[in-house]
Amino acid sequence: MKKDAKMPHGTIDSVQDGVIWLKGAKLPMGSSIIFENGTKGLVLSVSEPKSAVLALGEWRNLSVGGSYTFDSSPFSLGVSDELLGRVIDPLGIVLDGKPQIKFTKTLPYERDALGIIERDPVDTPLSTGVLAVDAMVPIGRGQRQLMIGDRGTGKTTLALETLINQKDTNVIGIYVCIGQKRSDVATLTETLVEEGAMGHTIVVNADASQAAALWYLAPFAGATIAEYFMEKGRDVVIVYDDLTKHAWAYREMSLLMGRAAGREAYPGDIFYLHSRLLERATKRSKKLGGGSITALPIIETQGGDVSAYIPTNVISITDGQIYFETDLFFKGIRPAINPGLSVSRVGGAAQIKATKKLSGKLRLSLSQYWELTGFASFGGTTDQTVHKKLERGKRIIELFKQSQHSPYSQAEEVALLYLLDSGYLDSISVLRIKEVKREYLSFMHEHTKEVFALIDAEKELNSAVTKALEMSLIEFKKVFDVNL
Repeated sequence: MKKDAKMPHGTIDSVQDGVIWLKGAKLPMGSSIIFENGTKGLVLSVSEPKSAVLALGEWRNLSVGGSYTFDSSPFSLGVSDELLGRVIDPLGIVLDGKPQIKFTKTLPYERDALGIIERDPVDTPLSTGVLAVDAMVPIGRGQRQLMIGDRGTGKTTLALETLINQKDTNVIGIYVCIGQKRSDVATLTETLVEEGAMGHTIVVNADASQAAALWYLAPFAGATIAEYFMEKGRDVVIVYDDLTKHAWAYREMSLLMGRAAGREAYPGDIFYLHSRLLERATKRSKKLGGGSITALPIIETQGGDVSAYIPTNVISITDGQIYFETDLFFKGIRPAINPGLSVSRVGGAAQIKATKKLSGKLRLSLSQYWELTGFASFGGTTDQTVHKKLERGKRIIELFKQSQHSPYSQAEEVALLYLLDSGYLDSISVLRIKEVKREYLSFMHEHTKEVFALIDAEKELNSAVTKALEMSLIEFKKVFDVNL
């Protein structure tokens, strides 16, 4: 008689803080368990003669000698288009008080990443609407761009701005909250609703009140949902906020399972944990139907230390990083991006040609500014060349300052970069840059909006676009009598 795949295979040997040790049949890694009280479990460690299972629900009433049901299929999550606009936990249970979601299929939490031949090069911009990012550290669809910095420096804000900026595109947003306060998750969700971006966004929440098991599972749930939409040819951007807490949860679970502790008490496979997660972000080959997953993992540093264990691990896995500096944040420079430590390994391939041409030297100019500022603060003499670089740096910083929930379109970014590149801002007081920037864009929308349409159509700084921008600026000067 053939043995049923869903029948008791053994009994509970011991229960330890959410980790359940089972004895009986040898269980495959990643398989699904259901205990007598209905709690699901995930097999995470296999050793003779026992297996360690991670309880994904109420485990305190499980007792030694109790039975379990084994499902030979991989541990899976239900997915469907109805997930859009919803808030769920990592097991697919709704948290927003709306009706339960009708899932059309299930996909495993753990899946192999696409091979090299199954991928296309990253060459399509994912516009964040934040000028400093799109100009200096551009993000492409299918890229893995790390956001790293101390607590409260604007990492979550930038991630949220990126999702909001996709509301008029065909890009789906997924925000994975790991160990965040419920009040913060509620605020984030409300902001998405107020900005009209919740309709194309999914929030996967494993908040601070939930067990480490759900913290561990949350990013894999988000990746599985992202793959569902990618396989339908859609572009997806997924935020993991944050992988520092994810690593903490995995460390806690590993210590409970008796695994050997390594550096900072993390298990030896902590690198593999994040690499197999982030490798699932990709731009899928057009031959397979297209689609992409852009990953924006967040890492929180302590005292600006990017050389700590988890930050260096994730830096080595990703395609670049945006580093947020505390000192810049408290100086009122927001986004507080350090141009020297921020880099995009995709670079200009993730920009339209017009932006690429106008922003080529901005990171270098800004890095030189901060270096020269430090030199000048010690009383060093400055010649005319140094003075010019300092003044230019001040104007770049003012140009890059941007309020929350006020994204720029690609055409607006090109216009602002042209304003800087042409030297029209050099003779303007730094205190007036914000005013001129606002009035210039307002003028263009009211009187020369065809220039924006031309930029969107051409996407490069050819003679027609250059002439249109120049004429628009001349008209702006006449109307507002700006002393340039």
